[in-house]
Amino acid sequence: MPNFKIVTRFAPSPTGFLHIGGARTALFSYYFARRHGGAFRLRVEDTDKKRSTAEATQAILDGMDWLGIQHDGDVVYQSQNADHHRAAAQAMIESGHAYKCYLTPEEIAAERQKSHDEGRAFRSSWRDGGISPKDAPFVVRFKVPEGQTIIHDEVMGEVKWSNKDFDDLILLRADGSPVYMLAVVVDDHDMGVTHVIRGDDHLINAGRQKLIYQALGWDIPVFAHVPLIFGPDGKKLSKRHGALSIDAYADMGYIPAGLRNYLTRLGWSHGDMEIFGDSEVTSIFELGDINKAPARLDFDKMAFINGEHMVRSAYHTLLSYAQRFFENKNNGPMNCAQMDRLIAALPHITSRANTLIELADQAFFVTRERPIEITGKAKKSLKPDAEVRLRDLHFILSGVKQDAWLDQNILEHLQAYITKEDIGFGKIGAPLRACLTGGAPSPDLSLVLELLGQEEALGRIEDCLNTYF
Repeated sequence: MPNFKIVTRFAPSPTGFLHIGGARTALFSYYFARRHGGAFRLRVEDTDKKRSTAEATQAILDGMDWLGIQHDGDVVYQSQNADHHRAAAQAMIESGHAYKCYLTPEEIAAERQKSHDEGRAFRSSWRDGGISPKDAPFVVRFKVPEGQTIIHDEVMGEVKWSNKDFDDLILLRADGSPVYMLAVVVDDHDMGVTHVIRGDDHLINAGRQKLIYQALGWDIPVFAHVPLIFGPDGKKLSKRHGALSIDAYADMGYIPAGLRNYLTRLGWSHGDMEIFGDSEVTSIFELGDINKAPARLDFDKMAFINGEHMVRSAYHTLLSYAQRFFENKNNGPMNCAQMDRLIAALPHITSRANTLIELADQAFFVTRERPIEITGKAKKSLKPDAEVRLRDLHFILSGVKQDAWLDQNILEHLQAYITKEDIGFGKIGAPLRACLTGGAPSPDLSLVLELLGQEEALGRIEDCLNTYF
């Protein structure tokens, strides 16, 4: 690797949400910079004033923040650098690498048709100069040189283009505003970007941009063009495949660490590494490990990886992301007793869920409020013969000392009762579970009793007896 400081950037356009494809590119840029002790910068490419919005800009910033991708330095807004863009265009006019084009829209259409018929790229008749019409509007075009352009892409390898296939592209519009192709080059130069990591839909732009770098006499960054993400069906990712935005995945119950892991692994690999944290991937991330072929979304794998990170997470961190899901499941905020039961249950139920929505379902048996409505299959277990057994169990469990209210000790009391009554565990298990959970997903019955606590568990049995018998 070169001995100069690595600088990467993520440069989204604020015309919508933070797309998962963009988020993956940001992660690749972020990890590569961190791997080499460099800087990761964020630039908002807001030159398209008609489509760029403050709301979209904020959505991108919020998405980056939620995902945990921290940029270095201030956010750069491309629209604020227009004077530099114009200065670069003027410099290329003076050096002969750009020119003023006075073609009218009708003349441009005619020239485009002619170039199409001749099988060549667009060339303006003004590229070789001429007498400028007085007060006529003009655009500034890049004067594409003869020859070919070659880039050595870190992912795609060597890529070549014949320059005759490149249009004399516009650098400045008639109103003096810069176009994307010029602005990107100037901004990357001004920000000291050494490595441009982006989607391979920009690959051809690298050829055009290299010509602009050369015309300005600037160092050319290293390019790495990442294949796009495809849907499970192998087609380009689109709305028909479901959620596309980072905030949508947050709403679906994914946590940042899990999504970072999955998106990084989507198109990048290192040996057999499947589940990893930031420090692990930062220590080994290299552009050469990015796959050339498009990656396919696999929602099952995404959920699995997310579940593994949920288990890895500190419980206070998990709660900070999950609380809204618990409250939504509970139809409102939890009180102190519910929160205490939830915290006690997390070590036992987190491994049973892959998303925070699933975790809220798994936790519902401890968070739901009394009295519990028992319906469906759970209610069917409340047969007449269950009443006597539930009253017996209520009496037995009432006699357990508070400091002995533990999973294994409770289980011994339950087993002693079924042995004494000469019945199977199912005779007490189904009705007791119905009283305690209302049919919500839950772990082993003795553990359910421990996690609920003696007072809550006995209260739920009493409610059941008073309501359903």
